[in-house]
Amino acid sequence: MLTWKEVINFASKGNPIPDKRVEKSEQEWKEILTPEQFRITRKKGTERPNSGALCSIYDDGKYNCVCCDTPLFDSTIKFDSSSGWPSFTQPIKENAIKYHKDVTFGMIRVEVMCNTCDGHLGHVFPDGPEPSGLRYCINSESMQLEKGDS
Repeated sequence: MLTWKEVINFASKGNPIPDKRVEKSEQEWKEILTPEQFRITRKKGTERPNSGALCSIYDDGKYNCVCCDTPLFDSTIKFDSSSGWPSFTQPIKENAIKYHKDVTFGMIRVEVMCNTCDGHLGHVFPDGPEPSGLRYCINSESMQLEKGDS
């Protein structure tokens, strides 16, 4: 189970090695993503709070990267954080997520990206529920739910 200390370590000293890499040109991403998905995942945008389709869905399944279909989160670790974005306590695998120190908007945060394709997902914070204490705050537009048994 990842802890905040490990997240900070990844963000400052290097990320886990992904199982595979997917790289495409900006034009190739534009051809497979909707304009909103492209804005969020490839240009590091965000959706308005409580506007995402996956905010209030708690069906069994896996949440995969909308860009490359890599499994990122499992429905069993999704929780209602009341933040306005889908929230999770852990990634599906330690090397599914890439971490980057984000100093935009006058604050220090940890950005999370798909470790396979570098698609922007959202941010992780140390204010989640036990036992990890982590809250991965993820844009709905960055993921697609693959329904089924978790």
